[in-house]
Amino acid sequence: MATLGFIGTGGMGGGMAANLIKAGHRLVVNDLRREVTRNLESQGAEFKESPKAVAEASELVLSMLPYNEAVKQVGLGKGGLHEAAKGAKIWIDFSSIDKKTILEANEGLAKNGWKILDASAGGVEEHAAAGTLSLWVSGPNDLFDRHLSIFQAMGKNIIHVGELGNAKLVKNAMAMFAAIQHMGLVEIATWLKKGGVSEETFQTVLRKSQSHSEALERMCQTLVSRNFKPRKSWMPKDVGFGLEMAKEMQVPMPFSALAYQLFAIAQANGLDGYEATGIAHHAYALISGEKKG
Repeated sequence: MATLGFIGTGGMGGGMAANLIKAGHRLVVNDLRREVTRNLESQGAEFKESPKAVAEASELVLSMLPYNEAVKQVGLGKGGLHEAAKGAKIWIDFSSIDKKTILEANEGLAKNGWKILDASAGGVEEHAAAGTLSLWVSGPNDLFDRHLSIFQAMGKNIIHVGELGNAKLVKNAMAMFAAIQHMGLVEIATWLKKGGVSEETFQTVLRKSQSHSEALERMCQTLVSRNFKPRKSWMPKDVGFGLEMAKEMQVPMPFSALAYQLFAIAQANGLDGYEATGIAHHAYALISGEKKG
């Protein structure tokens, strides 16, 4: 088994990294918050003080980071991967960022002999811990094939989606599609409820219809139960990246833009501390004149 580096071991990254350990790999880890690496260290992972040190102690580096700037710093900043004098020269980045950032990182690191696979993960922390994430990967086919077993240790439904940067586009696209679904479902349910049709009845109708899906069922269950998990939703950020790219491409996306504005309404009113169905519920409770809850 390989010695792998993993940078960014928070909620998502921590679960993904733990599954690599379970698969038998030796792990070298780094995170700005040392406390989030402790659990992995207790399972045998070794902490390193910088991305450079992670690269020099491993054969391959993976990362799951929250922002564009974090990816830039890991790749090209002080103590970044580009400074590594030995060790890994392959980086697989799962961060939820925009396409432009990963392409810029690739251009900078290529000068130092690095190759990058751009990846994205569909799911939340529970899926990361269970190893059931959907994974979308883009970049050189030979690198993807060579490291397929590593992806299989962290997720299922693993799909190669083309040239470098496409995985970030797919992540943005899935976020935009999900945002429209969440907001659309809650909008219709709110309207039906005012007309006398309960959310439970609407759930049953959808379940027996051609529109039924696993994702829709999960959203309905969350809405009916009001079991809105408190968490930071990254969906609005990913939708925003998609809209920025659409603007550059001169592609109109009115539904996605409206969904993004509804998330912004929730955020402006302190109602965004939930997963997406919870945010949608609270946003529509606000704009329809109902009490939040």
